[in-house]
Amino acid sequence: MGLIALEIFIILLLLLANGVFAMTELAVLSARKARLRQLAEKGDRAAAAALELMAQPNRFLSTVQIGITLISICAGAFGGATLAQNIGAALATVSGLERYAESLGVVIVVITLTYFSLIIGELVPKRLALGNAEGIARFMAGPMTVLARFASPVVHLLGVSTDLILKLLRVKPPQDEGVTDDEVRVLMQEGMKSGVFHSTEPKMVESVLALDHLPVSEIMTPRAKVIFLNKADPHEAVWHKIVISGHSSFPVYEGHRDNIVGVISVKAIYANIAAGARANVADLAVQPLIVPATQFVTQSLDSFKTSGKHVALVADEFGTIVGLITLVDVLEAIVGDIATPEERLRPMAKRRDDGSWLVDGAIEIEELQRTVPAFIFPESRARSYGTLAGFTLAQFGRVPHEGECFDWLGYRFEVIDMDRHRVDKLLILPPPVAGSA
Repeated sequence: MGLIALEIFIILLLLLANGVFAMTELAVLSARKARLRQLAEKGDRAAAAALELMAQPNRFLSTVQIGITLISICAGAFGGATLAQNIGAALATVSGLERYAESLGVVIVVITLTYFSLIIGELVPKRLALGNAEGIARFMAGPMTVLARFASPVVHLLGVSTDLILKLLRVKPPQDEGVTDDEVRVLMQEGMKSGVFHSTEPKMVESVLALDHLPVSEIMTPRAKVIFLNKADPHEAVWHKIVISGHSSFPVYEGHRDNIVGVISVKAIYANIAAGARANVADLAVQPLIVPATQFVTQSLDSFKTSGKHVALVADEFGTIVGLITLVDVLEAIVGDIATPEERLRPMAKRRDDGSWLVDGAIEIEELQRTVPAFIFPESRARSYGTLAGFTLAQFGRVPHEGECFDWLGYRFEVIDMDRHRVDKLLILPPPVAGSA
């Protein structure tokens, strides 16, 4: 029995060695490069060694496979040649098992080796590797590098053979594509589930990732909502426009609104008034920053940083100013709309006692559909407008007059207020109830 115990001990050592190789292989392959690179930059030599192994997968995997193969052969040969015979000899002493002792010994060894090979040599080590991939990769990088040097002739032969077969199969070696947007999203979702991130953070990251595909025209304040100041406006006219607008920045024009000569901020006007001076638009206006409507938001951020300005005018392909964008608009694109106290108190769609709706023409179609689910508009890709005012213009095919109406899905839409050429307010009347007088 003492000889059998020694043989079992040796086989267990071989299985443990197999588990070390399996654990190292999975740890190195699943370790986060970004984390290892960060540690290597701080002077961690073990992390640098792990990165070197990851950079040469052919060499590393060949070394691991050589070790695992040799251990498996030794364990199998040792178990079959010695342990099975000794167990068979021990079973032969049992009455009635003499004829089957040798076969039973082989069966017992095969089943036992298979079980412990799976548990000790594969499953447990790999679970450990997944639980601490970077730590195990750093710890085993040094020994694996030494083994790779000793086995370099065989490793080189295996590497050349592998490359040759892949070339014959026309399989290109994988290229490191870095971290993708989808991987970042998955990591944020996993972090939120584990409590590392707040529930709002994944949404913010999603919005940030979308900025490089989001054109400025999608988040700008459209021209119809921009308050323009005439360069020749007196103090009283300027002050009146500022008070009723609630805006913080105003384009300044000379002669007509397409001739923009500057931008003025409400802070500059307030500072002038605080100093006891009247607001002179010509003196307070600064050179405007102009960005194209097709520019993406990430590019506009670079323009803001380069110029040091917080406001930009948006121009179309013909050079016409079509809107205005601020850093607050960019912030809202990330965290969502930030309503002012006045906006919170002034709903864009208000239901009246008779069941009708008083709606602002500037309300977004999507917001109106959320407010009144019964309103069903064409899908966004099938329409050229984004607001109720645009929908109204599309129905009339021209600029309507106050009091004009049109019907849509049984609802009556009546224009009750126009701001020059812009549809400002509409009254939406529900379909008449069947049987009512």
